[in-house]
Amino acid sequence: MNIREYHERDQADVIALWTVCGLVAPQNDPVKDIQRKLQVGRELFLVGEKEDGIVATVMGGYEGHRGWVNYLAVDPSERRNGYGNEMMRAVEARILAMGCPKINLQVRRTNKAVIAFYRAIGYGEDEVVGLGKRLEHD
Repeated sequence: MNIREYHERDQADVIALWTVCGLVAPQNDPVKDIQRKLQVGRELFLVGEKEDGIVATVMGGYEGHRGWVNYLAVDPSERRNGYGNEMMRAVEARILAMGCPKINLQVRRTNKAVIAFYRAIGYGEDEVVGLGKRLEHD
């Protein structure tokens, strides 16, 4: 798998991957999420591709205090090949190079398999409560 930065021509393939991975939710318009990301830190939006197309994505962020990871996706037919780990290492390296001391991410408590994946690559549960407020309704 080759990891590279996202290009605008990738949009349809990325959204198709997110859809098959169950990452597209009614409250998040994937087109708007991509357009927003391209305005801020686009170099942290990565895709993993093989000969037959995009098989993985990750969207990282860093605002000067903490790094964030969103939209980690690996095509279900390509799972268990280490691609999720490769995508995370690539985005972590880029965020670290920006001077970031810590990465945060959020996972639904019911998504046990994803929680196990992140624990296996060194992430632990913080003793915090995640709060959110929609400023724009997609």
